[in-house]
Formats: sequence, C-alpha cells, structure tokens
Amino acid sequence: MNRMALLAGLSLLAVFLAPLPASAQQRNSNFDMLAAARSGSVATVNALLDQGASPNSRNRLGDTALNIAAREGNVELVQALIAHNADVNLPNLARVTPLMSAAFGGHEAVLRLLLANKADLAAADRVEKTAMVYAAGNGNAACVQALLEAGGIDVNARFAHDATALMWAAAYGKMDNVKLLLARGADLTAHDDRGKTALTIALEEKQDDAVAALRAAGAKE
Repeated sequence: MNRMALLAGLSLLAVFLAPLPASAQQRNSNFDMLAAARSGSVATVNALLDQGASPNSRNRLGDTALNIAAREGNVELVQALIAHNADVNLPNLARVTPLMSAAFGGHEAVLRLLLANKADLAAADRVEKTAMVYAAGNGNAACVQALLEAGGIDVNARFAHDATALMWAAAYGKMDNVKLLLARGADLTAHDDRGKTALTIALEEKQDDAVAALRAAGAKE
C-alpha cells in the first residue's frame, strides 16, 4: 500500500471513530427514549432523560413519550415523565393530547394524574373531540366522573355539533356512562345541531339498553 492510500485510509477511519456531534447524540437519545416509552421501560426512560434526552421529543406521528404512556395507561411512566417536566398538553399531529389518550383508553389513574398537573380539559383534536367526548363515547364512567369532578365541564356542556356527553355515551352504548350522566342531571331534551336527542341517537344506533335507560329516565321521542 502506498503512503497516499495509507493516509487516506487512516483519515477515513478517523471519521468513523470520531465522536458524534452533540446534536446527533441528542437525536439518538431522543429516539431511544421514545422506543423505551413504547416498550414501557420506565428505568430506561429515566436513564435517558437523566442523560439529556428531551421529555418532549416526538415521533413521526407527533406522539411524545407522555402521549404514548397515557395511551397505554402506564402510571409509573407518566409520573416519571411529568417529574422530568414533560408538557402535559403537547398534542400529536392529530392534535390528540395525553389527556384525550387516557380518556379514550379508560385509564382513570393516568387521567387524574394529568388533571392534577393542569392538563387542558377544553383542548380538541382535529375531529373536534375533547377528553370528555372520548371518555363518554369510548372510555368508562370512572374517567367521565374524574373529568366532571375536575370542574370546568358541566354535565350538559355542548361539544362539536352541539352534542352532549350523554349523546356520545348513548350512541356507543356505554351504559355505565349513560347511567352516571343521568344521575348527574344530564338533559334528556337537549338537541344537537341536527335536532337529535340522546334517545333519537340511541334508537338510530340500535343501542337497546341505552334506549331503555333513557326512556326509564323520562326521555320522549
């Protein structure tokens, strides 16, 4: 091997062995932290955060580690991320916040933890759904109760298209939610922007149990 070739080879080797710039190291630690959040490894997430990973780094869908943890109902991971100053209101690209993710999954403990750390009750995603809409239509009564107890949301609050939480619960046949909302004084006569009541919607969606409960509470067609 001639001297020039040897020098070229050594130069190339030096490039490969050189430490990554700080910005590249940061990107790698952020990627690793998000991967650890997906796998639910609290210890790894904590270690990477302590090493400088950003608690608000996001994946290609815009999900933060906190949104991932909230969706999975991982209370310990949510606590760790909040302790490292993760933004509880940072949404993904669909504008879904950690609170919405917890409400959708019916993760009461996570939802209450986020509320205790000033999660925004009024935030709405790209399809204009809020945490209460997700809790009523997809979550469970414990999450609906927690959102009502947090204050700022009336049981008869109107959401997109003038729909109420009772309408969402009735539409999806979420009976525990229907019963809770009725017990809290949900208005049976409220109409959405199509002129439909919770009973009308339940009838259209063939939610027989919801229909029976609404009629027993005094709903009229």
